[in-house]
Amino acid sequence: MIQIGEKIPAVEVTVAGTEGHKKVNVAELFAGKKVVLFALPGAFTPTCSAAHLPGYVVHADDLKAKGVDMIACLSVNDAFVMQAWGESQNAEQLTMIADGGAALTQALGLVLDTGDFGGIRSQRYAMVLEDGVVKLLNVEAPNSFEVSKAEAVLQAL
Repeated sequence: MIQIGEKIPAVEVTVAGTEGHKKVNVAELFAGKKVVLFALPGAFTPTCSAAHLPGYVVHADDLKAKGVDMIACLSVNDAFVMQAWGESQNAEQLTMIADGGAALTQALGLVLDTGDFGGIRSQRYAMVLEDGVVKLLNVEAPNSFEVSKAEAVLQAL
């Protein structure tokens, strides 16, 4: 698993937005920025839709007031799902990242294998990166939702 002090791997992901989908190298996307990256097991799933993503939408201005340049939400879903989910959650101030083949999730060592329920997904976590270097990494224990919520990241900043 990636550790504090390490650089985010240079892996290609898709940014899903209202202007379409764009393949980007995540190391380049985060270069020169202070980024809050949070990941969750799946778009349109109960905790993710009811609490995790909405918390970052509600606290986006608070995070930006703490010097955060970008708030990015990652899930092992395709770009169409991430775009639709972002639109349904009024998350236009967030960067929605589709890790469709789980390449970044695997490179980070944060895979959650849900078997027949959904397959390879991301563990639930939040990290703060500065110029691509991990400064904070909060990985949730199984079936937990405490350390990766927006309020916990705000408190740590």
